[in-house]
Amino acid sequence: MAEATAPSRSRLIFLLPALVFVGLVALFGVQLISGKNPAEVPSVLINKPVPAFSLAPLEGLLAEGRPVPGFSNEDLKGRVTVVNVWASWCAPCRHEHPLLVELARDPSVRVVGINQRDNPDNARRFLGALGNPYAAVGVDPNGRASIDWGVYGVPETFIVGPDGTIRHKHIGPLTPENFAAFKERLRQTPRA
Repeated sequence: MAEATAPSRSRLIFLLPALVFVGLVALFGVQLISGKNPAEVPSVLINKPVPAFSLAPLEGLLAEGRPVPGFSNEDLKGRVTVVNVWASWCAPCRHEHPLLVELARDPSVRVVGINQRDNPDNARRFLGALGNPYAAVGVDPNGRASIDWGVYGVPETFIVGPDGTIRHKHIGPLTPENFAAFKERLRQTPRA
């Protein structure tokens, strides 16, 4: 009797890793053919008020001779606002920047930036070289506000409705390929 259970136990030990592997392959295959974009991580903050925060301005940053202000959650109420989380050391931020400059030309949209974990001199040089699309720039030196926003990494861009509610979260850089879809989401955001 003991001899009969020994082979089935050794077979089970051999088959168990194979079954786990087959299960993982099946799970991966289902995800692959589901059509879902793995870069699109749903945010629990969608349709919820922006988290409470207050960010100091990027010292020394000027626009038309005046200091560019920092901002808080209260400043995001009253009109549709695009909130871009960026840093000068972020290569994708550099690539998306011309699209943010283009977006800022739309008078119906306010574009603000959260400068995350950056050297202030480098951030000012970045905006000086590429242009400043931001009506306000808040400095997040330790990343605390970004964590509250659910940011995984830079760049990330949010659409905030005039009621201060997060309407959309875009993970990764805005690109010519996804910019039209982003602008369409922006256009669909209720204005009042």
